[in-house]
Amino acid sequence: MAKTTTRGSGSGPGTRRTMTAAARAAAKRAERGHREPGPAATDEEAPGRPEAPAAGRTVLVEAAEEDGWEDPPEPSPESFGEDPPQEEAPPQEEDEPGPGTATRRGPLRRLNAVLCVLLAAGLAAAGVLGWRYREDVRAEQARVQAVTAARQAAPVVLSYDYRHLDRDFAAARARLTGHFRDTYRKTTTTVVGPTARKYHGVVKATVAQPAGGSPAASVVSSSADRAVILLFVNQVTTSTQVSGSRVDLNRVRMTLTRTADGWKVSAVDAL
Repeated sequence: MAKTTTRGSGSGPGTRRTMTAAARAAAKRAERGHREPGPAATDEEAPGRPEAPAAGRTVLVEAAEEDGWEDPPEPSPESFGEDPPQEEAPPQEEDEPGPGTATRRGPLRRLNAVLCVLLAAGLAAAGVLGWRYREDVRAEQARVQAVTAARQAAPVVLSYDYRHLDRDFAAARARLTGHFRDTYRKTTTTVVGPTARKYHGVVKATVAQPAGGSPAASVVSSSADRAVILLFVNQVTTSTQVSGSRVDLNRVRMTLTRTADGWKVSAVDAL
């Protein structure tokens, strides 16, 4: 009868080889489990596996209070190194006058306008009055000066002596002006001078002067630069054509003009 050999489950070389192979297979499966997730680990991570750190910026969120979660505050520009935006000052509104102010300003403006018109009219009137006053003063001065000049010029212009005609005519021309001076020169050179020399003519003129009075002269018209004077002139003439002497009582209208050298005779008319 054959001998039956009985092997124990926990002893012997075969048992050891079987257990060793099983341990190796388990170790390989465990190593593959760490490297690749199995089908069951696609949605949920295997227990005990460490979580991979999330990429990017780490944000720490505190636990919610009893009332619930609150939105975290927005980061300020200072935290990123930027200048905070400056707030523009609101435009200042001009004070608008109220209805009462406009009501008060209306009469004031009209009053100011009236005062300005009155002031301008007053200044214009004062200017006109001042101008007329100055003109009146100048006219009065002209009257006095013209009368004096006419009284002094008449005896010189209307007198001559054949013995010194050149001297007499030169003295007369010094008191004349304008076109009349040229006419006097021409007349005395061509007519009066030759006749006086031929007949020894002598003419002496004087302005009539009443007894105890001033020379007879009156102002016909006058302005600041021109005057017409009426003179009563007596002329005494002697010559070889007249026996003795002849007296002529003449009325002479003399026009005088103001010049840079004073009042000069610009016309003489015998009336």
